[in-house]
Amino acid sequence: MSSLLKWLPETTNRAVRFFAWASLVSQVLIIGTGGAVRLTGSGLGCPTWPRCTEDSFVSTPEMGFHGIIEFGNRLLTFVLAIIAIVMVVLLIRLRRERPELFRLSVVLALGIPGQAVIGGITVLTDLNPWIVGLHYILSLVLVALAAVLLYRVRKGPKSSRWAVPAPFRLLSSALIGVLSISLVMGVITTGSGPHSGDGGVSRNGLDSWLLQHFHSWPSYVVFGLILTITIATWTGNIGTPTLKRASMGALAITAAQIAVGLYQARNGLPELAVGVHMVLAAVLLAVVTTTLLAQRSSVTKEEAGLPPLRQTTV
Repeated sequence: MSSLLKWLPETTNRAVRFFAWASLVSQVLIIGTGGAVRLTGSGLGCPTWPRCTEDSFVSTPEMGFHGIIEFGNRLLTFVLAIIAIVMVVLLIRLRRERPELFRLSVVLALGIPGQAVIGGITVLTDLNPWIVGLHYILSLVLVALAAVLLYRVRKGPKSSRWAVPAPFRLLSSALIGVLSISLVMGVITTGSGPHSGDGGVSRNGLDSWLLQHFHSWPSYVVFGLILTITIATWTGNIGTPTLKRASMGALAITAAQIAVGLYQARNGLPELAVGVHMVLAAVLLAVVTTTLLAQRSSVTKEEAGLPPLRQTTV
């Protein structure tokens, strides 16, 4: 055991950074494959859980295309679990120096089986739209946590000093609040639409046309807030270079997200556009999370618990 611990990294080295990236990418990827399950009508491709059928843990040839899609999405959960476990192990020796990294990795690791159970409940309840929506929202939470983990691995521990003024932080708080409303409204709107995941599955019974407007309004506010933040960071020379890049990325993704949303609403909700819209929402959340985190200054040696540099006299 002691030899294993000696092998583990004492710093956020290349392996730690790789698996931090892998954690975020895989969390976004499983949202994409989960969307594919619903949009191809494969939500009940495996009609029970935790087995795929009453007699088999894997899909059978008789289940055809839908069984392959649903079972493939279930298999990806194991990939996420492996990545999460490796991340926890890599951070064991850093748990005292960087406890926030270790805690985040543990929460992500515990979230994956939790999500798997909720995914199973969606199958056992015949794709109840409210449970499906909860499944997606919790996936977004894991994406945000993975984005925090990656940022802390790349940029160091949290600093107590802000790099932006108070009004700017207030604007950013409004952004995350309105974005959360937009995401939740998007989930409820999807639950009223035609893509149930399987033919004949019930929807939430709400007015889909009206909900599309309720979803679009906060999305436009999100775009306005991100545009304001981006202009302020570049013209007012506010914040760090990371903040400037993240705000530009968030602005571009939001514009693309709105364009895809308008396209799908005006063209009968084509499956590919809906899937892209779902994935872009997760990517946007990750980039906005980075934008919020980048509003603090880099941590000082004193804040990191390191001895200050000695001053020399001439």
